[in-house]
Amino acid sequence: MIPRYSLPEMAQLFTDEARLSAWLEVEVLAVEAWAALGVIPEADAKAVRERAPIIDADTVRAVEEREKVTDHDVAAFVDVIQERIGGEAGKWVHYGLTSSDVVDTAWCVTLTLAVDRLIETSSALIEVLRRRALEFRDTAMVGRTHGIHAEPTTFGAKLALWALQADRDRQRLLAARRSVAVGKLSGAVGTYSNIDPAVEAYVCHALGLEPVPATQVLSRDRHAEYLYACAALGSTIEMMATEVRHLQRTEVREVEEAFRPGQKGSSAMPHKRNPIKSEQLTGLARVLRGYLGAGLEDVALWHERDISHSSVERIILPDASLVAYYLLLRTTALIDGLNVFPDRMLANFECSYGLVFSQPVLLALVASGLSRDAAYRVVQRDAMTAWNEGRSFRAVLEDDDEVSLTPSQIDEAFDLRRSLRHSGRVFDVLAKVPTPEQVSLTPYPPAPHETERNGTR
Repeated sequence: MIPRYSLPEMAQLFTDEARLSAWLEVEVLAVEAWAALGVIPEADAKAVRERAPIIDADTVRAVEEREKVTDHDVAAFVDVIQERIGGEAGKWVHYGLTSSDVVDTAWCVTLTLAVDRLIETSSALIEVLRRRALEFRDTAMVGRTHGIHAEPTTFGAKLALWALQADRDRQRLLAARRSVAVGKLSGAVGTYSNIDPAVEAYVCHALGLEPVPATQVLSRDRHAEYLYACAALGSTIEMMATEVRHLQRTEVREVEEAFRPGQKGSSAMPHKRNPIKSEQLTGLARVLRGYLGAGLEDVALWHERDISHSSVERIILPDASLVAYYLLLRTTALIDGLNVFPDRMLANFECSYGLVFSQPVLLALVASGLSRDAAYRVVQRDAMTAWNEGRSFRAVLEDDDEVSLTPSQIDEAFDLRRSLRHSGRVFDVLAKVPTPEQVSLTPYPPAPHETERNGTR
């Protein structure tokens, strides 16, 4: 991912140092597991832990140089680690393992950390949406269907619905976490032919992962589920961004992105305030969805494993994580700083001359004795007269001899409060959405590259 969209809190999980550090922790834990079983001398396991190198730029370069000979990244890594540990102890590194035992388990450590960051950030977005929904709970605005004035709603209800959808995205992230917080150390075809299942259990427990059955590799539907959760939240963000873009149009101007001092909307036209943040979010959501297609294609591998997925994952898993994280943070800032113009929202009701109350009028005529079809035709005719002549819809109705409604019945039909009397129901549901403190994650140790080398790597 290009630096523009790579924020450090997520990017640090996918560096070469982080990747090889995770590999090393799997290898060292496996040696310790063998020692616990009595297969490897305790002294050798202790030496492996104590002499395991810090994974820094020098180690990364050494592995890259060795890979030019081996043409195999894990084999190159093992060669370098064994050499740096040295002595009799070094030979036990990678004992009984196949490359995917190390790579797949390490991938899942990283993805679990990544999804936890996404869950935390999505919770922050939900809370901003909740707060602003309550702020504008009673702020009336025109609801639009097909881009055309429909009936009254509130801006708070719109934001509350966004919050509910964002919460569903968080639930999908939580489900994806359960799918990727797994590991395997079961050998070349998953049959534990040269490794004790107790080694797998030991390593996975230490990493906070669940040991699961596998072939040589973990099933890639797990990774695809993670990518789907990312893509889904991207689509939610695009939905919100698209709405902001529409509502910021000059002729609508019901909301507006924050515009900071010194910002320029156009290099040529000084008056411009463009919804550039929302447009950026819309574009990145398209990129994010693209990763899902590649991830789904990675599910079908030959027999017990091939590596057609490997090159794809080196790109899509980091990039999807980075883009999803960027989107969540930027959307949270967008909603938090959004300028809202309630007076403009009310003024826009007048643009359609009261036509947003056509259905209450229709129902009142039906209740007065007209058939639905007859009532519909009367209301439709008067509505089109109001629209074409630029007249008040209510005034046209009052001049129509076929409209046998009393003034109080017309008042009720055009009563905004009546239209919105049940709009608060969405807030009853929103109140049940968990707060960040109520969203629990299974505890697990920090990733090896996030702690000091102190004997508990």
